Amino acid sequence: MKNLVLFNGVIHTLDTQKPTASAIGMRGNEIVFVGGDKEALALFNNEPCERVDLKGATVIPGLTDAHLHFEYYSMMLQTINAELPAAKDVVAKVAEKARSLPEGKWITGFGWNHNEWGGEFPNAAMLDEVSPRHPVSLQAKSGHAIWVNSAALREVGITDDTPDPEGGHIVRDAAGKATGIILEEAMWMVDRKIPAPTVEELAAAIENGLQTANRHGLTGVHDLDQPSVFKAFQRLHKEGKLTLRVNKGIPLAYLDAAVAAGLYTGFGDDMLHLGPVKMFADGALGPRTAWMLAGYDSAPEDLGISTTDVEVLCESTLKANSNGLAVAIHAIGDRANREVLNIFAEAKKQYPHSGLRNRIEHVQLLAPEDLGRLAELGVIASMQPLHATSDMYIADKHWGNRVTGAYALKTQLQKGAVLALGSDCPVETLDPLTGIHAAVTRRRSDGTPCPEGWRPEQRLTVEEAVRGYTQGPAYACGMEDRLGTIKEGYLADLTILEKDIFAIDPMDILKTEVVGTVVNGKFVWRSEAI
Repeated sequence: MKNLVLFNGVIHTLDTQKPTASAIGMRGNEIVFVGGDKEALALFNNEPCERVDLKGATVIPGLTDAHLHFEYYSMMLQTINAELPAAKDVVAKVAEKARSLPEGKWITGFGWNHNEWGGEFPNAAMLDEVSPRHPVSLQAKSGHAIWVNSAALREVGITDDTPDPEGGHIVRDAAGKATGIILEEAMWMVDRKIPAPTVEELAAAIENGLQTANRHGLTGVHDLDQPSVFKAFQRLHKEGKLTLRVNKGIPLAYLDAAVAAGLYTGFGDDMLHLGPVKMFADGALGPRTAWMLAGYDSAPEDLGISTTDVEVLCESTLKANSNGLAVAIHAIGDRANREVLNIFAEAKKQYPHSGLRNRIEHVQLLAPEDLGRLAELGVIASMQPLHATSDMYIADKHWGNRVTGAYALKTQLQKGAVLALGSDCPVETLDPLTGIHAAVTRRRSDGTPCPEGWRPEQRLTVEEAVRGYTQGPAYACGMEDRLGTIKEGYLADLTILEKDIFAIDPMDILKTEVVGTVVNGKFVWRSEAI
């Protein structure tokens, strides 16, 4: 067991009893000293120890992304990046890929955003011109729509007459012909036909993703992907290659299997353990599938989509909670959030002493009367600051005056809710510093919309944002007694930054480099700067 001492640094501990220090001593995976340089350097005199001069670098508790999709992200690194300025640019990428693949092989990608292209959906014909013999499936940045070509429609058996599945929609033109845009639960009709990677292939992709996450300063993630990635995580953990703490969500489809197996939230160890059961109440703002109490300002007759029947959500939540499983429900629109809050109120009534930490994922729009209910019910607000800056213009367009209750990070904190912040990667970037920047400034990297930011009353302080990426996620997975704070007796997870983000111009947070990442008392990423 090798010991580690970091000294000559600016350390923000988030411990109210000792908020700052210059040195940290770690024995194995545990922090054993927080204080001054002289005392730290005297530690471990008779034991093997590495002593690292931080040269004035800043240390904060290890950052955790409380909501992402690690399999999608890792596999996306090997597919087409469709987050491009125009649909024609994506089509060009598909054409290039088609030239290098055998006929009949699937072409996949992620990241297109029709709202950045003028608001109109693309169509199958655009892809058909360059890829008539390769089925193509490109997932939208929102994760709630896919764009396919005619070969893909034929491959999965979708015709102009195919009925919409429950909770999903096949977009058709005025003549009733399928356009090549598939929404929400209908996406599974395509996804299930795309060949899945083997465990070995997925593990290799995940390992690459882990290294990227560590370079961005992440020491933990709350993953909400399918069980396939759990197998890959287990494989890497067994081989000693898991360099992130993983809180692994369970899709609703596997609730009965989890209950039958006697699994419960928290099962596992401090590196890899089970999290909440993940469910969906609605869709997303971009394709106007978020479930609303009243119509969109841009389409008054449109109320969005309830992707899972409320009775199913309620029955599943009660089943999960009664069997020791917490629940995380995706809710974007104000109607979806209200229904989910009602469900959690019933769960609290029936199981008041369960100790489970139920969550709402995204909490993007709440009606005024619902703003304080998460705190009242003890429901965790799992929110993504980058969604606010990405969505601000379409939120104004679609929700109008209702945006006073949208992406309301500060309001949730003031009401007393626990904030667990994340990225929703690959919907947004994996980099947690961009999320902290968005939370603190409510501005994009180019400074828009203005110096005060969008809905500036919802800006967080740097400390509040950092707590949202450290102590909030630790609380959400029941590890607040040993994670999220730099404190003696706590797990030795640290993020080391070249600049003190607590002291610089908040816009310069985007220019701050991660120079080191420590998990379990070991460097998993280290630049030449230290």
